[in-house]
Amino acid sequence: MALTAAEQELLDRVESRLAIGGEWVAGENGTFDVFDPATGEVIKTIADASVADATRALDAAVAVQKEWASTSARERSVILRRAWELLQERADDFALLMTLEMGKPLAEARGEVTYGGEFLRWFSEEAVRIAGRFGQNPEGTADMIVSKLPVGPCYFITPWNFPLAMATRKIAPALAAGCTVVIKPAALTPLTTIYFQQLLEEAGLPKGVVNVVQTSKASAQSAALLADPRLRKVSFTGSTPVGVKLLEAAAQNVLRTSMELGGNAPLIVFEDADLDVAVEGIMAAKFRNIGQACTAANRIYVHSAIADELGKRLAARVGAMKVGRGTEEGVEIGALVEEKAVVNAVRLVADATERGAKVLAGGSRVEGAGYFFEPTVVDYVPTEAAMVQEEIFGPILAMVRFDTEEEAIELANSTEYGLASYVFTENLHRAQRMITEIEAGMMAINAGVMSNAAAPFGGIKQSGLGREGSHEGIEEFLSTKYTMIPRR
Repeated sequence: MALTAAEQELLDRVESRLAIGGEWVAGENGTFDVFDPATGEVIKTIADASVADATRALDAAVAVQKEWASTSARERSVILRRAWELLQERADDFALLMTLEMGKPLAEARGEVTYGGEFLRWFSEEAVRIAGRFGQNPEGTADMIVSKLPVGPCYFITPWNFPLAMATRKIAPALAAGCTVVIKPAALTPLTTIYFQQLLEEAGLPKGVVNVVQTSKASAQSAALLADPRLRKVSFTGSTPVGVKLLEAAAQNVLRTSMELGGNAPLIVFEDADLDVAVEGIMAAKFRNIGQACTAANRIYVHSAIADELGKRLAARVGAMKVGRGTEEGVEIGALVEEKAVVNAVRLVADATERGAKVLAGGSRVEGAGYFFEPTVVDYVPTEAAMVQEEIFGPILAMVRFDTEEEAIELANSTEYGLASYVFTENLHRAQRMITEIEAGMMAINAGVMSNAAAPFGGIKQSGLGREGSHEGIEEFLSTKYTMIPRR
């Protein structure tokens, strides 16, 4: 399928080079292609950064770190606010760009622009609220000053599934705190980050404060930067196995780390749940972003007394969902990001059905161009099935039945992950119990979407370290300094 004139014009406006030290430069590794997953066709060829390129980007970030840290909080705030305003003006451009390189429906891409933009607005406000404290020591012999100072140059590694929001969620608090940045966007979806860097420059961000070094050789680049003693922080969003390797490397220089890793989110529907509310919540929690979200409901635990009725309702809703290229009117399920994702979806459904599960809707890849898989509902999924044990990252809804509250809690916690969780119940006291009993960093009660720039995003166990967003988000980029002044 040929690109429209408007799509081509937008792609032509996106830089194809690396952003290093305020200049746009070619990459030493040559170039690599970016594809539209809805067609499998190349939509742009861009510069491929080498390790030397990444090192020069860190050189640039280090060179301006002191100057950026010394800018007033108000100046940093104004730049972030201006970036938010520009993003509102270009919301349609950013939404279309994300749909082209990632595959999500245009309506969802517009939602990401709103969500991603809120991190710019939130941290523009937080920049002027960084505060320490002052007081006497208990003995009354000295004054104690506690200061909050920028951590220093940061390295960000972002995933492909939310190309704008993952960049703003990391860059905004870093800039607000006074830190400089080197960012490596995912090779599958680098264009949105590059275009966002162009916006930051227009917003007045000084040269070298943010540097973008997309690459097809991520491991070599990350290893080199994490070994450099000038780097002071790494923030990564991605799989737990990669996060573990980055933590091992970061330990060598005792770097500050933020790790937003894998998820296997449980969603529990108790027998007293409002089924209308539960259906809407499940649809949002499971099929947002085509199921390609670390917060996606991965395991749907349903009380046996209502499982048949809920399964029937979900199958009807899912069976009516429109699949197609994200730019088409009314599309609810776009293309998966690459062929491997479709192959994995086929594997997961086959494994479950071989173990006795029953497909209520969908279950197959969509033949033709692009990487499409039908939105799917699978019931009677055994707990040992791969789609229960692994993160699905696709439009497959796996229903597992339970009989008691204790069983639901045990099932929900039977994973090494602990990022998001969802509970549907009309019993207030049960909901209160779930807050303490379910092992997860985040929980939504009677809702399918929880993310907000004003809320602390992050997990426990093998789902990661640190928090993004909220007041906690800027603390990840600040070090605490204590000063003692004797009283005389």
